[in-house]
Amino acid sequence: MYCILSRTTDNHQESDHAAGIRSRRAWQTERVTSHSATPADDAQPESPFRHASTDRDEAPQFVLPLVVRIERAAPPARTDALETAARAVLLLLSDARSAGEGEWAQAVRDWQDARIRKVVRRARGAEWRRAEALPGITVTGKSAEVRVFPPVPLDGWPKDLARLQVSGTELDDPEAPGQPDAGTPVLWLNPHVDMSAGKEMAQAGHGAQLAWWELSDAEREGWRAAGFPLSVRRPGAARWRELVASGLPVVRDAGYTEIAPGSCTVVAEHPALPGAAGR
Repeated sequence: MYCILSRTTDNHQESDHAAGIRSRRAWQTERVTSHSATPADDAQPESPFRHASTDRDEAPQFVLPLVVRIERAAPPARTDALETAARAVLLLLSDARSAGEGEWAQAVRDWQDARIRKVVRRARGAEWRRAEALPGITVTGKSAEVRVFPPVPLDGWPKDLARLQVSGTELDDPEAPGQPDAGTPVLWLNPHVDMSAGKEMAQAGHGAQLAWWELSDAEREGWRAAGFPLSVRRPGAARWRELVASGLPVVRDAGYTEIAPGSCTVVAEHPALPGAAGR
């Protein structure tokens, strides 16, 4: 499933702390709400949340691959797969190999300097075992297993990932998810937009990434140390209207697959962010 975001970066040599401060300032100067799906052409052309064409489209394009394990006899629950995918993105972003001079750092920088793309594919049996042999991080939920890989060029996928299927990633929840625990970050899905499970996994990953960008170093470390607890839920219509107007990070899809360009898909609510409601 194919989804993109964009993000500002000015200097590959900046510290992680400086990058965090800069990204927070970028958000403060260009809030995306339900009333501003596309900023004006003369306003913050490098906004990290703009889905319109920017000069980032001229940069070499990379994609973050995620693979979900779906065995025929034991498919994961849908919500667990979404939450596991979101945690996988956070684990890759916070991994030492993704920072400084780490072995994945240049690929992560190149990926974030262009459009932020995530593609979710599915695997089972021998396909999954081959995927696990490639560099990456496997994250296990209650029933889901998701492996995230360092970014790869858009047209340079490893063979054992390129052969995996994108379509057909459909999952169900045997039971309705309960209320999120108090104080847990929540990625809220748009209740008015229908997406496949794979598409929603990518969107949940986007939402987690937006929340991560907005946190201070101390807030990030606290979340990481706790194991990146989070929930993915679908609110009612009234609550959704409140969320998109709250000033919290909003994912707007580029519209390459399944839904219209600029569709608001996820609101990322973290207790440390302005606009988060106490629960």
